Amino acid sequence: MRFLKSLFGIGPDPREALIPLYSSAVAEARRPVWYADYGVPDTLDGRFDMVTATFALLLLRAEREGDKAGEISALLTELFIEDMEGQVRQLGIGDVIVGKHLGKMVSAMGGRLLAYREGIADRETLTEALVRNLWRGEPGPEAKPAEAAEALRALHARMESTGWDELVARGIPA
Repeated sequence: MRFLKSLFGIGPDPREALIPLYSSAVAEARRPVWYADYGVPDTLDGRFDMVTATFALLLLRAEREGDKAGEISALLTELFIEDMEGQVRQLGIGDVIVGKHLGKMVSAMGGRLLAYREGIADRETLTEALVRNLWRGEPGPEAKPAEAAEALRALHARMESTGWDELVARGIPA
């Protein structure tokens, strides 16, 4: 395949360079602290919601990259869609309705991106968005939405204080 790409001048897939960064956002979402300490539901929906939260923060960070921000965001979103398609297929969902599921996931991602963009600067607004999205409006007694909001704001600050090239090379800083 690489031979054909080079023969036709297509070149390498530009998403490849962003895979480690995307993977670090997913790894962050899978950290046990979100579920054990902050009470995010350790369910399929809860894990999806955490991936969308960390991924949204990554897209917010990418927006700072000026002229290339749109391309970066598009490539990262393609990685998100490809990953979600693989997850849906692993659940045994067939070809006929994969697109419908992916459409709902991408729509959810867009809504969360908007909510987190609006809320990241204000702890209360972000907390409200997390209650709606991570706990579907009904946080249980183990839920700690304010603490989760503060942890996401700290994650956002770490991404904001890291240069883009370093983020791509090393992933999201711990």
